[in-house]
Amino acid sequence: MSFNLFQILSHMGPLGMVIAGFLIVMAIACIGVVIERLVMLSRAKKESRAFAADAKLLIDEWCMDELAKVAKERVHSPLAGLLGAVAARYAHAIQHRSGGMKAAELARNEAERAKEAVGEDLRRGMSILATTGSIAPFIGLLGTVVGIIAAFQGIAASGSGGIGAISAGIAEALVETALGLLVAIPAVLMFNFLTGRINTLELALSRSVGELLDEMEDHDGDESGQRLAAAA
Repeated sequence: MSFNLFQILSHMGPLGMVIAGFLIVMAIACIGVVIERLVMLSRAKKESRAFAADAKLLIDEWCMDELAKVAKERVHSPLAGLLGAVAARYAHAIQHRSGGMKAAELARNEAERAKEAVGEDLRRGMSILATTGSIAPFIGLLGTVVGIIAAFQGIAASGSGGIGAISAGIAEALVETALGLLVAIPAVLMFNFLTGRINTLELALSRSVGELLDEMEDHDGDESGQRLAAAA
């Protein structure tokens, strides 16, 4: 007796169907995460380029308040979120000077916190891909074991044996393993691909915020020198 995939799935027992359904749900969730992350990265790249052009002019004019305001308008840009948070902290420190820390030092501390927040946002949903890639093969194997047990139980109940009696049951069981691998392999591939894209983006963000922090420290040094010269 020949079986196609849909016939095999339709002949599965209740527990096998539950396992197969769970794998299908995991596959759908992974597809949703991949599409959402790809759209997010594409939008982030586009908006970050637009923000970078505006930010360069504002940094040249040293308008940190205005830089923070412009950054708030680019809600889908991780670069805007990072530089905007740093610029806002720096501007607030300049306007309300208190304590022994320089504005650039406060901005550097804010940059570390902002990078953590941006990194967490960039990796949102990635745990679904990682989890699916790790456990989907084992779930498929569980379905295979359950299916083989059910096949041998059928043999015991009917009292007949032979390869013909159990081939259909084994085929149904092995579909679970194949389904688990079909779900896990693309999940791992897309997890690695997206992780590479995100790591590259994070490196670019770190360089950008590092350059801004260097400018802030240099600007603080110039202001301190001017105040000392004026006092003398």
